[in-house]
Amino acid sequence: MSSKLDHHAEQLAALGHPVRLAVLRFVVQAGAEGASAGDIQAHVGLAASTLSHHLKRLVDAGVLRTRSEGTFHYYSAAYDALRALTEYLWEDCCKRGKSCC
Repeated sequence: MSSKLDHHAEQLAALGHPVRLAVLRFVVQAGAEGASAGDIQAHVGLAASTLSHHLKRLVDAGVLRTRSEGTFHYYSAAYDALRALTEYLWEDCCKRGKSCC
């Protein structure tokens, strides 16, 4: 198995949980500056410790980035990684068929 395949499989596994998918969508919608952990928590309605677990999984998978400003933590989408993931999914699309996607 290729490392590229392993990497994308890990990213998709991280996104395969409803809470993490909701978090990612919220952060993407927040734009380039991202969203604070508090805003994310208010959106998904989870305890801080539970949310922290989900955020860590998304950061470890490389689909979110984190930064600290004082005591606040902000999360932003790793747009380059998300684009690479979607490009991988569409790579070679329909090449085994008779038409192009």
